[in-house]
Amino acid sequence: MDTPVLALIAVAAYLSLLLFLGHRTGRKANMADFSLGGRRSPWWAVAFGMIGTSLSGVTFLSVPGWVGSQQFGYMQMVLGYVLGYGVIMGVLLPLYYRLQLTSIYAYLGDRIGSRAYKTGAAFFLLSRSMGAAFRLYLVVLVLNETVLPEASGAAEWGRLTVLIAGVLGIIWAYTRKGGIATVVWTDTLQTACMLLAAAVAVVLIGRELDLSILDIPGTIADSGHAKWWFFDDWGAANHGAKQFVAGTFISLCMTGLDQDMMQKNLSCRSLRDAQLNMGSFAVVLVFVNLLFLGLGALLLLHTDATGTLVEKADLLFATVALTSNMGWALPILFLLGLVAAALSSADSALTALTTSVCVDFLGMDTDGSAESAAANRRRQRIHLAVSAGIGTLILAFHAVNDTSVIAALFEVTSYTYGPLLGLFAFSLFYRGQPAVGTDRWIPIVAVAAPCLGWALEQWTSAHGFSFGFALLPVNGFLTWTGVMLAAMWASRTTAKA
Repeated sequence: MDTPVLALIAVAAYLSLLLFLGHRTGRKANMADFSLGGRRSPWWAVAFGMIGTSLSGVTFLSVPGWVGSQQFGYMQMVLGYVLGYGVIMGVLLPLYYRLQLTSIYAYLGDRIGSRAYKTGAAFFLLSRSMGAAFRLYLVVLVLNETVLPEASGAAEWGRLTVLIAGVLGIIWAYTRKGGIATVVWTDTLQTACMLLAAAVAVVLIGRELDLSILDIPGTIADSGHAKWWFFDDWGAANHGAKQFVAGTFISLCMTGLDQDMMQKNLSCRSLRDAQLNMGSFAVVLVFVNLLFLGLGALLLLHTDATGTLVEKADLLFATVALTSNMGWALPILFLLGLVAAALSSADSALTALTTSVCVDFLGMDTDGSAESAAANRRRQRIHLAVSAGIGTLILAFHAVNDTSVIAALFEVTSYTYGPLLGLFAFSLFYRGQPAVGTDRWIPIVAVAAPCLGWALEQWTSAHGFSFGFALLPVNGFLTWTGVMLAAMWASRTTAKA
């Protein structure tokens, strides 16, 4: 049987399994199950599934391609991630469980006021929508450029639209009822597919280069692509100190202050289970990223040995997997991993975005005890509208994209998660309750801080210094400063009155 036919059968079987899981886990689901899985998810399933959500298509495709220009420099950020996860375990998870939150942004409302609550939720909607669109776009881009026949103009846009609608339609179909109760299990399956594809690729490419499994680590270390730390140029964006700090704050924000990732953690049975999940996830994630970076180094060695030309760094893995003569296993597992990356990057995001709209902006009940048929239909319509919105963002990104997707993702993150970092920092460390009137300045501060951060980055870049991804904590500091000034002004105004 031909490889394309086998690939089609494998992908169809995989999608059927996802739809079956969605049906089984969502049969009797209510709003409590949709938003928090009824708070009964096993910690090990959450931890394993979070690996796939954290990696998504960005790690599956872009990280191997990044090795050519950055070597193993991405590990500077990954080690920073671990410190950020430690803060989440020790500070944020106990807070969220003590308050029994469904939406973590409700904490901002308790500490500062309703405008802070809505602003935090709005920035999450913006941040996660952009992040999900970037991640899903990368996978659709690879499918469009490597798997399907060449097209251009209106034909290309039409095909992209159909691809995006198909992927989002499948996700909506298996998550519309069960939400997080479904995603915990589907993401476990998808993570397994992604890791299996990467591990098999390492073995097969190593065999193609006449390397045994034991020879592979040493060959990668001697390849000239395995440098971890960069301290030569303080002004460079990839300086080790800046990358480590950026990684700490990126994990803190994109996991600890992100409704999507925290929603899964809050679905665990207890705080202890959630902390166990986060700790094991942090350790395993380091080795998983090493696996993908090692794969990238082997892919570069393979292209050098065979003379294979790769047009874009993001297409490195796809080009080797689909054009080399290594049998049927690699292309089929690559396509399965690619589909898994596409779905894992978007299913929990769509669920979290839907939860945020329903809870934070529409005030829908989350205890699930009295969810009417009308409320259930309303939730599913919102879920569909969110899916359509993500699809529109992907098409918009395709129209303007001119950089590596992973760089674009972290660049946007620096601006959209900065206000969330500043708002939560103020709420956690400000003693007492802020004066009445502080809250009304929050939307202005949250918009002004990233604008100031952008201007600061432009000015420093013109003088030979770039914050790089470390712009995230800078924007967080600017937001915190703005909220502090607003609290001081409100306190003085209240005292005079």
